[in-house]
Amino acid sequence: MTGTIKTKTEKGFGFITREGETKDLFFHSNDLKGITWDEIAVGDTVNFDVVDGEKGPSAKNVERV
Repeated sequence: MTGTIKTKTEKGFGFITREGETKDLFFHSNDLKGITWDEIAVGDTVNFDVVDGEKGPSAKNVERV
C-alpha cells in the first residue's frame, strides 16, 4: 500500500495518510525498512504493509518510494 508521512514525532513514531481513507495509520521507527528515522521526512511517499495491532491497524515495513 502507498501513503504519505503526515506526522513524525521526536519520540520515534508518526502517522501515515492513505488516499481514500479517513483514519491515519500509526507507524514506529522500528517499522522502517531500508531507511533511518532521521532520513524520513513529513511529506515523503512511502510503501508499507497494513497489520492489525493491539490498538488497531498500523503500518509495518515502511519504505520510502
